Amino acid sequence: MPYRWTDTEGQTMEAPRSEAAPLPDQLHLWPYRSLPRKGFVFFIAATVVMVSLPLLSLLGHVELWGLLPFIALAIAGVWWAISHSYRTGEVLEVLTFNGPDLHLIRHEPGKPSRDWAANPHWVQADLHGKGGPVEAYLTLRGGPREVEIGAFLTPEERRQLHRELVIRLAASRAPITP
Repeated sequence: MPYRWTDTEGQTMEAPRSEAAPLPDQLHLWPYRSLPRKGFVFFIAATVVMVSLPLLSLLGHVELWGLLPFIALAIAGVWWAISHSYRTGEVLEVLTFNGPDLHLIRHEPGKPSRDWAANPHWVQADLHGKGGPVEAYLTLRGGPREVEIGAFLTPEERRQLHRELVIRLAASRAPITP
């Protein structure tokens, strides 16, 4: 899943299943990447090979030099388009449970970070079945405003995250016993 629960040191933890288990302190969310960086390199290399194969028949002919700039431009265009997709998809949401504070920060490339803070005692995780911009729209409501979380996740991932957030928020409301 494109999200992970961590402790204060950044070590990955299990998702909250009950209020009695050790609870994670942070939630990191990011968009799913169907083409990893290693796959990107392979794709560009395969594209160059596939485009170059028909050019073998033109070796030693003047026409080859007329086609090379257009082929280079096409490959550069594919490279730029995929690189642009990577840059615009570098979204990271970090939800931090820090004692009496709940803090959500959304980092997006080329934009200032947006943050939201509230007391977790008053925060509710709402899953809107209809009426939101996406199916199973997940929001956190508390303090003066309501914020979306994980809009880039699939509907099933948002439903699972909602269950985990409800457990984690309930645990943060529980009185601390020595």
